[in-house]
Amino acid sequence: MNILLLGSGGREHALAWKIAGSPLLTKLWCAPGNAGIAKEAECVALDVADHAAVIAFCRANKVDLVVVGPETPLAAGIVDDLEDAGIKAFGPSRLAAKLEGSKGYTKDLCAEYDIPTGAYSRFDNAPEALAYVREHGAPIVVKADGLAAGKGVVVAKTVVEAEDAIKMMFEGGFGVAGTEVVIEEFLEGREVSFFALCDGETAIPLASAQDHKRVFDHDQGPNTGGMGAYSPTPFVTQEIHDKIMNQIIQPTIAGMNARGTPFKGILYAGLMLTAQGPKLFEYNVRFGDPECQVLMLRMMSDLVPAMLAACDGQLRNFDLRWFPDAAVTVVMAAKGYPGDYAKGGVIEGLDDAARIEGVEIFHAGTVAKDGAILANGGRVLNVCASGKTVTEAQARAYQAVDRIKWADGFCRRDIAWQAVAQESGQG
Repeated sequence: MNILLLGSGGREHALAWKIAGSPLLTKLWCAPGNAGIAKEAECVALDVADHAAVIAFCRANKVDLVVVGPETPLAAGIVDDLEDAGIKAFGPSRLAAKLEGSKGYTKDLCAEYDIPTGAYSRFDNAPEALAYVREHGAPIVVKADGLAAGKGVVVAKTVVEAEDAIKMMFEGGFGVAGTEVVIEEFLEGREVSFFALCDGETAIPLASAQDHKRVFDHDQGPNTGGMGAYSPTPFVTQEIHDKIMNQIIQPTIAGMNARGTPFKGILYAGLMLTAQGPKLFEYNVRFGDPECQVLMLRMMSDLVPAMLAACDGQLRNFDLRWFPDAAVTVVMAAKGYPGDYAKGGVIEGLDDAARIEGVEIFHAGTVAKDGAILANGGRVLNVCASGKTVTEAQARAYQAVDRIKWADGFCRRDIAWQAVAQESGQG
């Protein structure tokens, strides 16, 4: 098969690495790709936002399947446009992508179909939002309704923090994403990520994972797109897994189908394990980043037939197999991220780091220039490792990090600490 992958981050490098290993593959392109992806696929300078150009490329190169990595093209309806042109595409339609594209849409779906989530209210103006926060107090969560690159959520510990977040959003801090704001109950508990492969009617769970959103150790500092992840998480027991599938994933798939917007692709539930059971706090409509990286390391099954079965509505007779080994990914980011950061720093030692047993390094924000690898983003590298236990995988990942020479880079040193504590009997 000829496959075109859209995107340029660490998630897409992990997907390219996994797709490249499929015996079904004839040729793999990635648009626009990055320096790491170039080792797995031919990178092409296509503007992913130019749907007509993507369609023309697919026709000229006889592309059999398009895999859409990031959320922005999904929300813009690229899957609809490709399918209208007779080209198979993995990912949800524009209307189904509203599960990520509008926080309010998802909360309303939860209310309609009895899906456990925090109490909430929607606002299109600051005065009413401010009044709501003052009435309900803190801690409380303020979210931009639209897509804000993983940064549109403020967990406000005080009413003043919440007020500042509301003002910032309505004053254009997140552009059009913040023209409507969702304010919701702060959920106490342990955060986990849960993924399901969906074909519109059937959902198959993927392995469990947990990511680390805050920029610094001990979950300090501002939220980011994700500073690391590990899989499996010991906190998703079989009982919790079954509750998530029966009370959250299945009703969502049934509800979307009933609305005439069946969901196909990867459904990513951000969940809080509360004293009352698992509750949904957000949906994403694509593989998580950096959770995708650990899932691809652990997936034993060929990803390509799984994606085809999702596109074709054939998942009811399908299953996915996983390696028992654990996996950890540590994000190396540019100093200053998630605020302002410098680009262009030289990164060395990648080959040396990759020689460690079980280690794979996925590039997130890199560019190749004159034979050197340069940093070209906020989150720049995903240093991944597998091991018999999370503790072993974590040790290998940090051993690899320590071989990488990049003066402008930093990372958290405690990724997967919860599972490591559990394994050592401290959790």
